[in-house]
Amino acid sequence: MKTVIVWFRNDLRLHDNRVLKRAIEQSDRLLCVYIHDPRHDQSTRWGFPRMGRHRRVFLVDTLRDLDASLTRLGHRLWLMRGRAAEVLPRLAQAVLATGIVCEHIAAPEEEQDVAEVRAAGVEVQTIWQSSLLDPTALPFDVSALPQVFTVFRKRVEGEGVVPPRPDAPPSALPPAVVATSESMIVDQLLKGVAASSDDRSSFPYGQPGYRGGESAALSHMTRYFSGEAAQRYKETRNGLMGVDYSTKFSPWLATGSLSPRTLFAALKQHESTQGANESTYWIWFELLWRDYFRFLHLQHGARLYRASGLTREPLPPHDEGRFEAWCTGRSGESFNDAGMRELSATGYLSNRLRQNVASWLINDLRCDYRAGAAWFESQLVDYDPYSNQGNWLYLAGRGTDPREGRRFDPERQSRMYDSDGAYRLLWNRGD
Repeated sequence: MKTVIVWFRNDLRLHDNRVLKRAIEQSDRLLCVYIHDPRHDQSTRWGFPRMGRHRRVFLVDTLRDLDASLTRLGHRLWLMRGRAAEVLPRLAQAVLATGIVCEHIAAPEEEQDVAEVRAAGVEVQTIWQSSLLDPTALPFDVSALPQVFTVFRKRVEGEGVVPPRPDAPPSALPPAVVATSESMIVDQLLKGVAASSDDRSSFPYGQPGYRGGESAALSHMTRYFSGEAAQRYKETRNGLMGVDYSTKFSPWLATGSLSPRTLFAALKQHESTQGANESTYWIWFELLWRDYFRFLHLQHGARLYRASGLTREPLPPHDEGRFEAWCTGRSGESFNDAGMRELSATGYLSNRLRQNVASWLINDLRCDYRAGAAWFESQLVDYDPYSNQGNWLYLAGRGTDPREGRRFDPERQSRMYDSDGAYRLLWNRGD
């Protein structure tokens, strides 16, 4: 009798889940778990919680939705508090598990967690599944990944690399294993954390259509591609306000409640019925950027998390007072301050503003990019380690394609994207 533990990480879904598929193939009994790591409850070196309230609410909704889906198949999603190396070996021993199957996450902390569980004598299979493209299908070994995104994109497109077809969700699961006394169900996690009710939000995760979880993700995907938004995406993507200027898939992609391959299949289906154009191509283009940052982690690993990144630059400067002013939207520059207030109030920020506020922190306020990356990790409902670290290194000139001159002029940017001042008025009103 083979008992397998499915360790859900950033793959919180049933559809197109290779981890779950592998576990089903190898088990007679199954136990589905999620680990709430206490490190996420701690403060960062910069003095704020590592996971803020917006991320917590969205994560709890995501876990509840996954638990409901598993319940329909005769299972529950059991939660464990603690470090993976502490709780998983005990759990495996308690249920006589033959092994654990989980997602491969190529970030240092997540890699260390798996290594420590293995060091405790537990067999762990890791499966890569967070990217659109399979790294083994690239026209080069991932160790030879081009250091400029455009070169990577042209090679991929020139060789005609396409994503694998997504897998359907399972219609049945092997019998469930009863969890141990130290586990809990989802509703016991993070009680008292309230959803955002700010009606100015561009991603109102407190509303049913934008809640965390696979159900809302798939519904939003269907709704988005059934309309005309994808046909004009390239023209609207630099918007700042409202729910329709961008695709809004990123929060569900970040938690893994939406598979990028399922999203791509929906995009191609949309193109087959409504036509392909520059805007629909741009959705593919941005999914490739997302992949690129993932493959960079496979290539460089922990080097991406050094202060110097991939360069030999000295430690970045930092000023605690200016950083605090940036976080609270009181740095004195109205366009960037409006963006930081939106982020704090809602847990979301447009891509245009993300680039602007990051540039402002690095180039004008002369603060440590790592502090900015940590603040984004704390606040963003669509935080994921790959894109967050990759983007901050890129703007700081410490990643691939390092060069100076990535400063965004706030006066020019506000003239281009907020010419009537409506965005600044929305978020800076009352000052």
